[in-house]
Amino acid sequence: MDPRTVLRWIDAVNRHTGQGVAWLSLAMVLVTVGDVIMRYLFNTGAVFIQELEWHLFGVLFLLAAGYTLLIDGHVRVDIIYARLSKRSKAWIDLFGTVVLLLPVCALVVWSSHKFVGNSWGFQEGSPDPGGLPARYIIKSMIPLGFLLLGLQGIGEAIRSVLTITSPEERD
Repeated sequence: MDPRTVLRWIDAVNRHTGQGVAWLSLAMVLVTVGDVIMRYLFNTGAVFIQELEWHLFGVLFLLAAGYTLLIDGHVRVDIIYARLSKRSKAWIDLFGTVVLLLPVCALVVWSSHKFVGNSWGFQEGSPDPGGLPARYIIKSMIPLGFLLLGLQGIGEAIRSVLTITSPEERD
C-alpha cells in the first residue's frame, strides 16, 4: 500500500475524531456554567455534575491528542528547531516519534488493557453517592486516546520519511 494513502487515512481518522470531540468542549462549558450557577446562585450542587465535568475534560483531552499532533498543536521548544530546514526537522520528528512517542503510546495501551478490563468486568461506577454510574467508559478512553495518538505518530513518522527522502527537501 502506498504510504501516502496510509498517511491520508490516518490523518482523516484523527481529523474526524478531533472535529467530533471538539463538540465536547461546548458540552463541558455548558455543564461547568450550569454547575457554577447552581453552586453560587442556588447554593446547591451535585456530585454527578462535577464528575461529568471531569469526565468530559478527560475524554476531550485523550481523544483530541492525536488531532493536536496532526495540526502540530503540541508544545515544543522552538529555539533551535525553528531555524532548521524541513529535512532536519523531519529527522528530529522521526527520532522523537520512533524513540519516544510510539513506545510510550504502546506502553500505555498495553498496560491499561487490564485496568480497563477490570473496570468493565465490575461495571465500575463512582464510589461517591450520586456520582456517575459508568466509570468504565471514561477508563476506556485511556487506551483509545493513546491508540489514536500512536496512530497519528505513525502518520507523522511516514510524513517525516517522505520529507527526508523527497528530492525537493535536500539541504
